[in-house]
Amino acid sequence: MISYRVILIEEKSLMLERLSSVVRNARNFDLMARYTSPQEALDQSAVFDPSLIILDTDADGNISYIPIIRKQFPAASLLCCGAHWNAQDASQMVHAGAIGYIIKPFSGSELTKAVESFNVNNIGAYSEVTAFFSPKGKSGKTTLIANLALSLARKTNEKVGIIDADLQFGDMAVFFNLKPQSTIVEAVRDIKFLSPSTLNSYFIPINKNISLLCGTKRPEFAEHVTMQPFSEMIRMARHLFRYILIDLPPAFNPISITAAESADKTYIVAMNNGGTELQHMQRALTIFHDAWPDNFQKRLHIAFTRLPITSSVKGYIENVLHRPLDAAIPNEYALVSAGANNGRMAVDLAPDSEFAASIDRLADVMRGQSDLRWETL
Repeated sequence: MISYRVILIEEKSLMLERLSSVVRNARNFDLMARYTSPQEALDQSAVFDPSLIILDTDADGNISYIPIIRKQFPAASLLCCGAHWNAQDASQMVHAGAIGYIIKPFSGSELTKAVESFNVNNIGAYSEVTAFFSPKGKSGKTTLIANLALSLARKTNEKVGIIDADLQFGDMAVFFNLKPQSTIVEAVRDIKFLSPSTLNSYFIPINKNISLLCGTKRPEFAEHVTMQPFSEMIRMARHLFRYILIDLPPAFNPISITAAESADKTYIVAMNNGGTELQHMQRALTIFHDAWPDNFQKRLHIAFTRLPITSSVKGYIENVLHRPLDAAIPNEYALVSAGANNGRMAVDLAPDSEFAASIDRLADVMRGQSDLRWETL
C-alpha cells in the first residue's frame, strides 16, 4: 500500500478540523499541512513534498486553482472534494488536472477507496460509453458484451464497467454466476448521495479490471429506476471506468432511450435466425436516424450474431440495410453455452476460435486500434 503525504485545503474551520482528523487517523495517510485557501497553500507549502493534495471546491474560485496547484506540485495527485456531486463540475475538474472528486465529509475508508480508484487512471476525461440495444430479445447481446468486456480489459489493461440495464429480465449476473447484494436499483436510488468512489462499491468485481452493476433482483423492482438519476449514474460511472458497456432491454422504452442518449455509441444487435431480424433492424435504424439526424452515422453501429462468415451473407445484409456491418459474430453456440454454464467466457475457453477473433476485432475497433470491420474477420 502506498503512503500518502497530504496537504489539505478547506475553507470552513469546522470542516477543516473534521477532515484533518480523518486524514490523521486513516492508515497510510500523513497530514503534512492544512490551509483554508489555495493561495495560502501555494505561498507556504514550498517546503513540503506532498504526494496528495485534497482541495475543497465548494469555495468560490477554488476550481480555477487546480492547474496552478498541479503546476507547482506536478508529482502530487490532486483530489477534489465538496458537499454535492455535479457531473459538469467534476468533468471540469478532471480536465483541469484532478484525479477525481469525493463528497465531504468522508471517512478514512472512503478516502482510501477514492485514491485507489482514481489514481489508477485519470479516467473521467476520456471514458467511453457504449450501449447495446436489440429490437427484440434473444439477440446474443449479453454474450457479446460479457466477452467484449474481457477482450477490452486484456488488450488495454484498463477498467471496464458493465451495467445491466435490462431491468426486468437481465441475466448478466446469472451469466457470471453472481448473487449481488446491491443492484442498479440501489445505485440509482442512492445516486444523489454518492460520488464515483462510493458508487464503485455497488459494482461487483469480475476480475481486477472488470466490474458489473447487476440488474434488478425481481422484475417488479424495475419501476424504481427512474430516468434522471439513471442518467446521472451513467455520468458518474464515467469517472470509474475507461470503457462502460450497457446491456439494454429489448424494444424502445424510457431506459433504453435514456441510455442511448447518454452513450457515445450505440450498437444495434440482432441474431441471424433467418427470420424477421432484418425488418426489425430496419425499423430500429429509422427510429435512431430520426432521433440523431446530424450524427446518426457516427453514433450508431450494427452487429449481427450467429452470422456465417461468407461474403454473400455480408453483401445481402448490407444491401438490405444500406450500410456496412460493424461487427459479425460467428455461430459458436456449443462454445458459448459451455462457457456460460461454467461462469467462463468463450474467449477464455477457445482463444483461437473464430468467435474469439471476431470479439477481439470489435475490441480493437472500439479502442481505436483498427478501423477495419467485418471484412477482415
